[in-house]
Amino acid sequence: MGEFSDKVKRYIEKIEKENPKLKAFLHVNKNAVNEAHAIDEKVSKSGKKGKLYGYAIGVKSNINVKGLIANCASLVLDNYVSTYDATVIEKIKAEDGVIIGMCNMDEFASGGSGEHSAFGCPINPAAIDRIPGGSSSGSAVSVAAGLCDVSLGSDTGGSIRNPASNCGIVGVKPSYGLVSRYGLIDLSMSLDQIGAFARNVSDAALLLSVIKGKDEQDTKSIDSDEIKIEKLRKLKIGVLNIKGTDKKIQKIIEEKISEACKKYSFESKDVEIEHVELAVSTYYPLVYAEFYSGTRRFDGRRYGKKIEEACGEEVYRRIVGGSEITKAEHAGRYYQKALEVKEAIKEEFESVFEKFDCVILPTVPSIPWKVGEKIKPQEEYAFDACTIPANLAEICAISIPAGEVNKVPIGMQIFCAKKQESKMFSIASMFEELK
Repeated sequence: MGEFSDKVKRYIEKIEKENPKLKAFLHVNKNAVNEAHAIDEKVSKSGKKGKLYGYAIGVKSNINVKGLIANCASLVLDNYVSTYDATVIEKIKAEDGVIIGMCNMDEFASGGSGEHSAFGCPINPAAIDRIPGGSSSGSAVSVAAGLCDVSLGSDTGGSIRNPASNCGIVGVKPSYGLVSRYGLIDLSMSLDQIGAFARNVSDAALLLSVIKGKDEQDTKSIDSDEIKIEKLRKLKIGVLNIKGTDKKIQKIIEEKISEACKKYSFESKDVEIEHVELAVSTYYPLVYAEFYSGTRRFDGRRYGKKIEEACGEEVYRRIVGGSEITKAEHAGRYYQKALEVKEAIKEEFESVFEKFDCVILPTVPSIPWKVGEKIKPQEEYAFDACTIPANLAEICAISIPAGEVNKVPIGMQIFCAKKQESKMFSIASMFEELK
């Protein structure tokens, strides 16, 4: 055995011991140790290590990994084995990373709690009586619990940043198009992004630097500059207040900003974005309509079961809602109106970034609720009020740990303009040093 294979073996043993309780992984890669051993041998012979050598990586169960089950935490695709690698997986393997397993999630990425998995809600290791957040719940828990080094999730309206905040780790949603979605089982293709979870900013930046880039298989994918973390000076921070945010959470964020301004001589000023309060009501018509359209292929004929007959309550709600929105009598009226407001929010953020280097705000408006607590759908949807604006604006966003309220982790979000990932990671790294 070699250095990497020994490490992967320890992770596998830890998963076998702790995962039955944590429910972070749905499936473990049985060949992970052998794959790491083969990489060890290759490195030993060539003396060359890929960028991700030594990294064991968890993957959300809606991203295809050849030979592993990608069931989206749904009985609809139970035991569906992927026949190919998503582009992000090809890139990870090319840089000597090893996929250790497939992570739990809200079914078909529909939900913000982790409770909508057909296989049980993962346990939040940072607050065991509270939801981990979703929809990339297992990806966050796997990293927070030390079951892998980093993980992949998908973020449509906060599905990476929300659980990162709740579990006390780093979560990144890249700019729209920066990472290829080829091989992602989509929720809403005009909003979806594949991104990273890590225990620190530099590991998140490393993983994103590997998976980013233009891909012929995804027409929306874009090229970008190399990601670099640097010390920045004379930054102007826009502070965004989202209506309904817990004052204790807002206070923690503002104290962090004040501390950074003092240490680094940054400037900060409150910023207003006129249509930001419409983010949630704009987002859901888009998601419902696109999700309904995307799920028409789950008809039970080619693979899996018919989605309406085997899905959970939240998925069914979105299918029915999407059906209503796209019905002929509406002539796409609600969808088109939502697209117009999305464009307005995007333009408002572009205007803000002409004056400010970044916008900072909390990741979640309140602490996560207790597992099993009865929450209305609209209350769960409102939990994404701080994260959805970045998806609508197509910009990059990161959540980093900022403190605690009632012993529950709270994340701070940093928004930067589209394709400004280097600036975002640099600012996040400087805030990380304030600990």
